[in-house]
Amino acid sequence: MIQKAFKFFLNKIPRPLLIRASYLIRPVIAFSLKGFKYTDPIDGKSFKKFLPYGYGQQRENVLSPSTLSLERHRLLWLYLKNETGLFSEKKRLLHFAPEQAFYKRFRKMANLVYTTTDLNSPLADVKADICKLPFEDNAFDFILCNHVLEHIPDDTKAMQELYRVLASGGTAILQIPQDLNRAVTFEDNSITSKKERAKIFGQYDHVRVYGRDYFDKLRSIGFNVEEVDYTNILTPSEIDNYRLAKGEIIPVCTK
Repeated sequence: MIQKAFKFFLNKIPRPLLIRASYLIRPVIAFSLKGFKYTDPIDGKSFKKFLPYGYGQQRENVLSPSTLSLERHRLLWLYLKNETGLFSEKKRLLHFAPEQAFYKRFRKMANLVYTTTDLNSPLADVKADICKLPFEDNAFDFILCNHVLEHIPDDTKAMQELYRVLASGGTAILQIPQDLNRAVTFEDNSITSKKERAKIFGQYDHVRVYGRDYFDKLRSIGFNVEEVDYTNILTPSEIDNYRLAKGEIIPVCTK
């Protein structure tokens, strides 16, 4: 019964309200699913199973009961921890639409000057439009902007702003939902129905489906882009234990 109620919250409640409500519900769910089969690498806690998640069609066993992380969050955490200096070096970090799984952990890191931004999130320090950021040029050493650009009608302008505020030598990780079987990104501004958008783009508030050309679009803005398949260096048992999506690409962009 508790898990069904939590599933309703995850899929029906607007995200700003969901963030607030989840603080109350999450500890109960995490306790009920304690076990040893799957592990969330973000907090190291293990469970007998993870929760389902997804708009429309549900993905089973993907949502961590403790951090509310999904496959992409856990993969990114492993990459950031093992392959970058974000957890130890002095960095000015800009975090768009801050994920609950990361927010408190980054806030506590003494090495980071941590700024969050979004139009609607209650976790945002700065309420801002990604296409018109209120920051100076070269203001940040590291940018996290994950699963944001698919919501933005003018993603070219958003990418230009991300490039502008990133310092020379800095890194931006710009994850998006991506169909790697599709060569060319698909978008159609005439599709305005939430139901049709969910059917065609995968979610009611998405405006496109990115294809493999996403990386070249970032390069056209000026970024150097490394297409990192971090699951390629992990064992099958690690991928299963952490509940990751095999083959998901992390776009690591530098300036």
